[in-house]
Amino acid sequence: MSDIRHPEKINRVSNPIPKKPPWIRVKAPTSKFFKSTNKIIKDKKIVTVCEEAACPNIAECWQKKHATFMILGDICTRACAFCNIKTGKPGFIDLEEPKKIAEAVNELGLEHVVITSVDRDDLIDGGANHFTNVIKGIRELNKSCTIEVLTPDFHKKPEALGILSNNLPDVFNHNLETVPRLYLSIRPGSRYFVSLKLLSDIKKLNPNIFTKSGLMVGLGETKEEIYQVMDDLRAADVDFITIGQYLPPTTKHAKLERFITPKEFEEYKQMAIAKGFLMVASSPLTRSSYHASEDFKVMQGNRASKNN
Repeated sequence: MSDIRHPEKINRVSNPIPKKPPWIRVKAPTSKFFKSTNKIIKDKKIVTVCEEAACPNIAECWQKKHATFMILGDICTRACAFCNIKTGKPGFIDLEEPKKIAEAVNELGLEHVVITSVDRDDLIDGGANHFTNVIKGIRELNKSCTIEVLTPDFHKKPEALGILSNNLPDVFNHNLETVPRLYLSIRPGSRYFVSLKLLSDIKKLNPNIFTKSGLMVGLGETKEEIYQVMDDLRAADVDFITIGQYLPPTTKHAKLERFITPKEFEEYKQMAIAKGFLMVASSPLTRSSYHASEDFKVMQGNRASKNN
């Protein structure tokens, strides 16, 4: 197997990475809580998206014993221009993974856990069965833990939705990532309306489930395009939107067009609230699972208040 992380990006033009503004600086991971979380994850041989995607919030989250577990291996069959996950031909599924993750959740004492995965276009069900096995495993060992999943789009996997419906999580997240105009260059293996339909179909399966989606900004999109995506998500009855700054992992990834200011992120937040989302997270360092546990509790409270 090649040691090159992104073979499809080798011959791309290099894009210089601008210096980060003061509002995006983060601290290096040093705390004992970070080290204990890291030890549990390494001992179980579990993959986290925190590490694989080079998340800027890893120090803060691991210090709080929060982690987003990545299942189905660490090699993705897609080649999104923004993503740091390795691309190539995936290996075999670890059938012990549901047990390992359930045990890690228990050892970390998590009240809320986020499970994501690489895309597995090579599997007949896109990995849907494995997702349900992980959810089942966590619930068997951690009765009070709420579960959030961040899934692929399951494009051309017609049986996936039926499989997922057998064991739905508390929060179903699938990220649109960017505006429709930029899909060909940013998410070439995906389709905007396939992703939107997945979110809509999940809510139709269970109207009580919380649905969530995220966007990166700074890729050249306009505010009007972001507002249109918000409208599309609300039409799909999505409850929670996250908006964060795109940060290129390397010079071979998609070009960073500009840094969005904290003031602009606040404007996006206020517009999303006005459009009817139950929960909005919009800031430079916002990522899909950033503060997921705290935000889930707030979202529950907002729905309860709305229904009273």
